[in-house]
Amino acid sequence: MAEPALKAPENRATKPATPTEWRPLEALRREIDQLFEDFGLRSLRAPFGRAGIDVEPFWRGEITWGKTPAVDFVDNENSYVVTAELPGLSEADVDVKYVDGTLTIRGEKKEQKEEKKKDYYLAERRYGSFQRAFQVPNGVEADKIEAVFKNGVLTVTMPKTAEAAKNEKKIAITQG
Repeated sequence: MAEPALKAPENRATKPATPTEWRPLEALRREIDQLFEDFGLRSLRAPFGRAGIDVEPFWRGEITWGKTPAVDFVDNENSYVVTAELPGLSEADVDVKYVDGTLTIRGEKKEQKEEKKKDYYLAERRYGSFQRAFQVPNGVEADKIEAVFKNGVLTVTMPKTAEAAKNEKKIAITQG
């Protein structure tokens, strides 16, 4: 009795998938997400499972869940200046607090649109919020902190104390 010929199993790993759309950054994103999960760093991931490194940048002009605004933190001679880009928001939508050396910027956008015409009725609602917190170096005059909102840009100026401004020391770099 002859034994039936066995067919070698297909190696599916060698067959390339044919995606409908080529997205080169999605594979990288999945690998980075897996790296965070492997090292137990899930706390670095934003709410709703989105990674801190997101493929869709904030510059699309909308603040939505899981997005954070672009922020610059500058150390000037006499002050620290935080500049946040908040497109589509007004000063009434933004809250700035300084507590125990932490500057917190919060914002919430609520947009409702309603259109009634003869042939249709359209109602849209969009909501989104964000929060950013920064540990500020010691030596800030908390009672002199100012926040200015103009053209979608929030600028928070935190003056340094006289002692903090004096404590800066230039360190020489030598060639080793």
